[in-house]
Amino acid sequence: MTQTTDRGTGAQRSAARASAAAPDASGAFTHRQIMTILAGLLLGMFLAALDQTVVSTAIRTISDDLQGYDLQAWATTAFLITSTITTPLYGKLSDMYGRRPFYLFAIAVFVLGSALCGLSQSMYMLAAFRALQGIGAGGLMSLALAIIADIVPPRERAKYQGYFMAVFGTSSVLGPVIGGFLSGQDSILGTAGWRWIFYVNVPLGIIAFAVVMKVLHLPVREKRQHRIDYPGALTLITFLVPLLIVAEQGRIWGWADTRSLVCYVIAAVGFIAFVLAERALKDDALLPLRMFKNRTFAVSSASSIVLGAGMFGGILLLPQYLQIVKGASPTQAGLEMIPLVLGIMAGSVIAGQTVAKIGKYKAFPLVGTVFIVAALVALSQVVGPDTNYWAMAPLMLLLGLGLGFNFQPVILAVQNAVSPREIGVATSSVTFFRQMGGTLGTAVFLSVLFTKLPGNITSSVTEAAASDPRVAEAAQSGQLPAGGDLSDTSFIQELPSYLALPFKQGFADTLDLVFLIAAAVVAIGFFVLIFLPQLELRTQSGIQAASGGGAQGTPEADSPALAAAHAAGAAAPTSVEPPVDGADRTGDSAVPSPDRTAAVQPATAPAAGTAIGTGTRSGSSAAGHPGRHQAADGDVDAPEGGRHEATAPGQPTGLDSVPADHLPDGTPRRS
Repeated sequence: MTQTTDRGTGAQRSAARASAAAPDASGAFTHRQIMTILAGLLLGMFLAALDQTVVSTAIRTISDDLQGYDLQAWATTAFLITSTITTPLYGKLSDMYGRRPFYLFAIAVFVLGSALCGLSQSMYMLAAFRALQGIGAGGLMSLALAIIADIVPPRERAKYQGYFMAVFGTSSVLGPVIGGFLSGQDSILGTAGWRWIFYVNVPLGIIAFAVVMKVLHLPVREKRQHRIDYPGALTLITFLVPLLIVAEQGRIWGWADTRSLVCYVIAAVGFIAFVLAERALKDDALLPLRMFKNRTFAVSSASSIVLGAGMFGGILLLPQYLQIVKGASPTQAGLEMIPLVLGIMAGSVIAGQTVAKIGKYKAFPLVGTVFIVAALVALSQVVGPDTNYWAMAPLMLLLGLGLGFNFQPVILAVQNAVSPREIGVATSSVTFFRQMGGTLGTAVFLSVLFTKLPGNITSSVTEAAASDPRVAEAAQSGQLPAGGDLSDTSFIQELPSYLALPFKQGFADTLDLVFLIAAAVVAIGFFVLIFLPQLELRTQSGIQAASGGGAQGTPEADSPALAAAHAAGAAAPTSVEPPVDGADRTGDSAVPSPDRTAAVQPATAPAAGTAIGTGTRSGSSAAGHPGRHQAADGDVDAPEGGRHEATAPGQPTGLDSVPADHLPDGTPRRS
């Protein structure tokens, strides 16, 4: 009896917690509920964002300890492949079966992968476990953004999404600091310092899992018949794996090497097969091709590829400059990136608050792109071997502002333009395209860097030798070979200043060129974003829209479908309200949009207890049958009167063609 009571009490407490964390009857969450859920989402996303920067800082120490220096790139490539491939998979599956189980799965897999990475005994083991870790990381970013879209209306969403950019920026600073500190320790509690880079994820991940498990309770999704897009998943893997491998390894192999050419061919075949598979499965496809007919989605996807390439390429180069030319350690370089992070945070907050206030988002990506281009062009002119840090700091701040203005408004525009049932696949797709752009951009920029670098260093050394006999003597004696061994740049900091200067000048000149290329790439994104439509932001969250009849999607304001719908609604002799948001309400009662607050009074006063066009609490007229102009039960905000009812005495009503049993009693008819 006692055990039964205890079990019952525990179940009751669990049900009470779930009820307290669930939305109200309308599907709305309170600010406190949103912030509690946001805490778990941010912690999970912080794990994924931090892990990438921490590992990239410590990878040389790790590879030396595991005696696999020549294999270190595969640890990064394995994580990149699995995290990129699983991003659209999480989006589609969460649209079909719900966000919560997949987000919990992503956290659990990431934590398991982190623990196994810390136990690795070889670079091959580390690469395999990093691949497992990437499977979890793929869902932490895109699902967090999709969950926020489910619980927060677009008009308010930009304010909350600013927190995600703050986390992203903070991780870019803390990553090198933490990675440099831990990898620099020989032993912590009897374990090599670099292993704690992975172990530290375990307690943080457990906390994130517990918070999300406790506070994230979304309404159960309507069960529908689905086909799992196995062909799409397999062909996507066939397309992306060789493409990502050649992006990472092409600089080492050579872009025209046989291995690179094989990767190109396999990727091309995989891409064609993917398109055919998605075309065959239509709405059940991993990435429904009809979504590209949505101009907002198409423009956002294209701009994400271009801006991802330019932005991530530019961000990558700044730490390179600070470490190689200025001699900063990874930890110092991370701290010196603080102006960039402050700019990202400020840009996110400004964009979020402004969008919530005025309801317009299009200007921010355009202005942000201008800021990024201006910052990159200025950096190409300012950066040199002796550039003062404080001359760069304002430009880093400007670059950060541009990034803050860009990331979230584009995501918001896509989420607002698609059906609530497809928020997951839309969000993950834009994130996926941005990741692909960043990967390809990084590969191209590093290729340019290492292709031009030897020649620029040789030119700098030659010029220095012509003006300084000490440099000429060092070069002639073989002490300073032109070009140097660029597989290890640490020797530059050990040279006397007059010998190090030509090398630093060569690096700076090469970085100037890459900054300019990055600026040109980002500038293309500006012209793409010009075509981004400015749609009215919905005032309902994804959950509210899906449960309130808005699940059919929101066509764009300038689309032919919506224009035709408005024309048909205005001309039809029915009492169905013309669609104002593209939702199909032909099977519902004529419930006006909550935004329409102007009440229209009927010409003839109803009998006591009867309301024309508003309905009583019981939802019926005095005659016992509801009129089609009556509001939904309990909707006190619905306007009175329908479109066919008189608004002034003697005014024609146009009701002659409407059957009498479709009207409330007492409605005036034209004689």
